[in-house]
Amino acid sequence: MSFTVTQESFDRLTSYWNESGSGLKWGSIFVLPAWLETWWRTFQPGTELYLAAVRDGADIIGIAPLQMRGRKACFVGSPDVCDYQDFVIVPGRETEFFSALLDELAGKGVNQLDLNPVRPESTVITSLVDVVKNRGGDVTRQEVDVTVEMDLPGTWEEYLDGLDKKQRHEVRRKLRRLWGADDVHYRCHEVTPQDVSGLTDTFLELFSFSRDEKADFMTPQMETFFHSIARAMTEIKLLRYGILEVESHPAAMIMGFDYHQALYLYNSAFDPQYNSLSAGLLSKVLCIKESIALGRRKWDFLKGAEKYKYQLGGSEVKLYHCRMMIG
Repeated sequence: MSFTVTQESFDRLTSYWNESGSGLKWGSIFVLPAWLETWWRTFQPGTELYLAAVRDGADIIGIAPLQMRGRKACFVGSPDVCDYQDFVIVPGRETEFFSALLDELAGKGVNQLDLNPVRPESTVITSLVDVVKNRGGDVTRQEVDVTVEMDLPGTWEEYLDGLDKKQRHEVRRKLRRLWGADDVHYRCHEVTPQDVSGLTDTFLELFSFSRDEKADFMTPQMETFFHSIARAMTEIKLLRYGILEVESHPAAMIMGFDYHQALYLYNSAFDPQYNSLSAGLLSKVLCIKESIALGRRKWDFLKGAEKYKYQLGGSEVKLYHCRMMIG
């Protein structure tokens, strides 16, 4: 069987994503064309963009969103804003895809793949590792972080019942105290192009109140990325801002993405003057409650082992950095 490899543009990747019958598995928000293009245009890494599609005749069986520097290739993206990544492949065609891709990369003089971070069920670990080894290549895999997630039950009461006794009591107690305050409202915006800029400004203002290490993360370039990714994800109707207001003031916000029946908690921020009301934690609790009411099946707290994620019912998934010498 003969395969061809073609070089693509971000616009072409977007058209493939919009083709529901293509069979390609776009496994998370971090591999979507809008995400990849926003990262590339914001950070301008100075590498060679390599968006390759492997084709079986007229049909695309997979896409490699890579960047190359010298003889090394890695994903388009970076671990600081892309929590985990992968290739985009039609399920069942992984071995064929990777064999054709590695042949193409070898022809370009690429002999290293540096793929980070990836989940244990990623095609990198479940398929590419074996393909590389079978070709005589070398693979090292290092655990670098965790991501935390949970399956959502059908009702809010089932969710509470699933927490341990202490945490269930704490959530209920804190919610009673919050609703006992004056003029408290929680709302989750399905963000529109008209309000995305203002909502993002409010989120970034709250973010600026954060502890030093979190505030240090938000450089001017990162602020540009947050505004750009907010606009890009609004255009494809995935961005959600959850806002907890006290006396008409934003006390806490979550920035999330609603994709494939899952809510991705990308980041959060709160005003420390509302610490007594646990505004930061409860903005997440109320978003979980709303996600359950909307029938979502999964809540992804994303990368990092912060204590509250486990207290609210999350379980960790290890993330890996895979380095491969491909000959």
